[in-house]
Amino acid sequence: MGFDRDAKRIHCMTLAEKKRMGDPKRVELTGTTLRVYRYLYRMGKPCGIREIQRGLGLSSSSVALYHVRKLLDAGLIREEQNGRDNDDARKEISGNEPRNGASSEPGRVATGYVVDRMVYENMIRIRRSLIPLQVAYSVFFATALVILLAILRPSAISGAYIFSILMIAAACGIFAYQAVKSMSKNEV
Repeated sequence: MGFDRDAKRIHCMTLAEKKRMGDPKRVELTGTTLRVYRYLYRMGKPCGIREIQRGLGLSSSSVALYHVRKLLDAGLIREEQNGRDNDDARKEISGNEPRNGASSEPGRVATGYVVDRMVYENMIRIRRSLIPLQVAYSVFFATALVILLAILRPSAISGAYIFSILMIAAACGIFAYQAVKSMSKNEV
């Protein structure tokens, strides 16, 4: 049981703790912090703390703020500045201190948070959806296989035709397997 607790703690390290351990560039996202990052990425526009809380169904805005601060510390998101502030909004959104280049000018407040650094590798963003790149490859090879079988069918089947069908089917199967594997890991 102690090992599980330590493993969860390692996943939730801040960037400063990672630097002390000698791995400054790698920041692992898990759990609710990953959900908050995904939400901000999918929205594609500045989102405030309350909007994040409601959108993810978190118990309170302080939970959302905690995870937003973790993402700010990791340098994965940034604050968007716009509009006039009041003291309550500044306390709610930024916790009284500017983070990651945020302006500390009076009269300015963070209107929301946006993704500053992309951590999704091998993903395609279509509107608000993230699709593994392997899905696109799989669709491409499946389409090529259908065209080969339906349109480019020769009158006499040769060894080269059979070989091309097998190679395209293998590529389609491999990419489909990788896409399912990546989606089942809950990477999307």
